[in-house]
Amino acid sequence: MSLFSGLSRPMKAAGLALVGVAVIAAVIGGITLTSGGGDSDTATPPGTPPATSDGATPPSPQPSGTPPASSPPASSAPPSSAPASSAPPGSQPGQPGQTGQPGPGQPGGDQQASHKWVTVRVYNNSMITGLAERAANDFRASGWNVTEVGPYKGALPKSAAYYRPNTDEEAAAKALALEFGIEAQPRFKEIQDAAQGLIVILTKDYDANDKDGS
Repeated sequence: MSLFSGLSRPMKAAGLALVGVAVIAAVIGGITLTSGGGDSDTATPPGTPPATSDGATPPSPQPSGTPPASSPPASSAPPSSAPASSAPPGSQPGQPGQTGQPGPGQPGGDQQASHKWVTVRVYNNSMITGLAERAANDFRASGWNVTEVGPYKGALPKSAAYYRPNTDEEAAAKALALEFGIEAQPRFKEIQDAAQGLIVILTKDYDANDKDGS
């Protein structure tokens, strides 16, 4: 027997409509439950990390191979000042106690040696044969730069080393005279215009004062 038997035709049509609505509602409800809709009204973009329990989103992981960011290196300390000189305290270039030999004509620890570069010409003004040559050998043995030996015609009272004033020859003549016991004097008129260098003119007194005694 049919569910709608005994009903009039209008009532049967209404019943069929209600059944159809119920079936449609059931179908819609099943689709909604299957899709999971209704839990949230906002969609989450793909690839977004889930929120933590306190609601904050953890930082995104860095791609593989990317070095972690580091803080800028601390500025390096300024270079230290230049090392102190190894010279003794208070010493200055050219002061006594430093190494180095004085140049020609310059004062140094050995005043005598510093003037021996000056050329020396030796002349014999006596009757003693070979006096100039013997004196020249004495001078050379002591380091003096003897370049000429010969006789001198004239009459001089004493052996002397003659120099041009206000030149290196003056200090050299005084050093040679002190070493060999003769005098140092400015050039006299007759030899005033002679070539530069010391002019040593010897008399017989050099023979008496010869340090070799010969």
